[in-house]
Amino acid sequence: MNIVSLFWSPVHVYVGHFGTTPADAPMRKAGKLELVAGRGIVGDRYFDRPLGHKGQVTFFAEEMWRKLGEELGRPEVGPGVFRRNILTRDTDLLALVDAEFEVQGIRFKGAEYCKPCSWMDQAFGPGAYQKLADAKGGGLRARILNDGILVPT
Repeated sequence: MNIVSLFWSPVHVYVGHFGTTPADAPMRKAGKLELVAGRGIVGDRYFDRPLGHKGQVTFFAEEMWRKLGEELGRPEVGPGVFRRNILTRDTDLLALVDAEFEVQGIRFKGAEYCKPCSWMDQAFGPGAYQKLADAKGGGLRARILNDGILVPT
């Protein structure tokens, strides 16, 4: 798996904002992420959720980001708007649902397909939500099975 970029945020932007406007807290790009087994990414908004939380870390495909940018005429919109932690290249993320896999010595268990949320039309551009849903391109939620440091490759 090629790791293109890493992101984290201490703040929820969409969770808890249904029916209102999202919070203004862009994802922060990172040179490395510290992952803790069963807990998540140190400093991230989902760190230390209840034991077994499916979204301890999230993956998103660079190919989907670029395809959306091209199809919707929005190549200037960065991948951080998807609110996923790890941007990958050349990886079939759907094939990792229910599978154990390893990246840079860190083991993961693919928990579920990460469905896009309705905010995508606002965050990326009109039509983004439907295109992500149709392509099952929202990414992957995973559990972290051992501690480690992840860096872009």
